[in-house]
Amino acid sequence: MHITGGCHCGAIRYQAEIDPERISICHCTDCQRLTGSAYRVTAPARPDSFTLTSGAPKAYTKYGDSGGLSRQLFCPNCGSPLYRTDGEGGAIGIRVGSIDQRRELTPRKQIWCRSALTGVENIEHLPRFDGED
Repeated sequence: MHITGGCHCGAIRYQAEIDPERISICHCTDCQRLTGSAYRVTAPARPDSFTLTSGAPKAYTKYGDSGGLSRQLFCPNCGSPLYRTDGEGGAIGIRVGSIDQRRELTPRKQIWCRSALTGVENIEHLPRFDGED
């Protein structure tokens, strides 16, 4: 699937090819801290299919919970998380919230569930509103 996306302020834009069947939710503590949320949703892309079409992201690199190197890329202007790499030419993990076609994407699996926050397993029972209450 061809996707386009970018940051909140519009300074950075990209395009890529992804497999929608590989969308995943990550509950690791790094993803919780990096998103400021309960989990992160990611669409993997091959490096040869990913192209920045405008702007230049800033990078933050650390070792993740898995022990592997994790290079997080984000907009230096608005701070939007955009994607991650392993720093060695491996798969690119695009942040689903930055994808223009995100409403067409459904997560297919969850990882690092031992770090999942209480209450995120089932939110169906919570009241729903179309806007702010």
